[in-house]
Amino acid sequence: MKRRGLLAACAAAALIWGAAPAPAAGKARSERRAEATAPRVEPRKPGRARPTAQVQRGRASYYAESLAGRRMADGGRFDPRSDAAAHRTLPLGSKASVRNLENGRSATVTVRDRGPHARGRVLDVSPGTAERLGMKDGGVASVEVAPVGAPHTGGGAEPGSATGASGGGRPGSGRR
Repeated sequence: MKRRGLLAACAAAALIWGAAPAPAAGKARSERRAEATAPRVEPRKPGRARPTAQVQRGRASYYAESLAGRRMADGGRFDPRSDAAAHRTLPLGSKASVRNLENGRSATVTVRDRGPHARGRVLDVSPGTAERLGMKDGGVASVEVAPVGAPHTGGGAEPGSATGASGGGRPGSGRR
């Protein structure tokens, strides 16, 4: 009799405070806890798969020389003579082939930063790469970007190198 009164009091308190009903008596406390904390895995919806890396065309600009030494998204410091590039979606540390569609010149870059943050741009490159691509005078050029390699599993550049170490932040774009 006392037990029924206790259960009724607990049920009333649960209704008042909006708590969940009492758990089933058949399950142990550890089983209930495991069910409550287990991650929910939902099946992928058709048509929502991640896009695969493919050739991308658009406008590219280059970093300003004055940004030398600033931290990049991979933690390294920006070196204007490096092959560093900024891309919105390619994995940090991956390599990409960049071809200037206006003159046919090409270069290989390493994605080390996020960006570009200027509307309508697909890539920011270092001034050294911009020189190799023949786009330094105009500041921007139409390019084709094709991923050519996955990032190294070691986490990027080596500490102490011109592009390795720690941090965050973004250097930004060069001439427009």
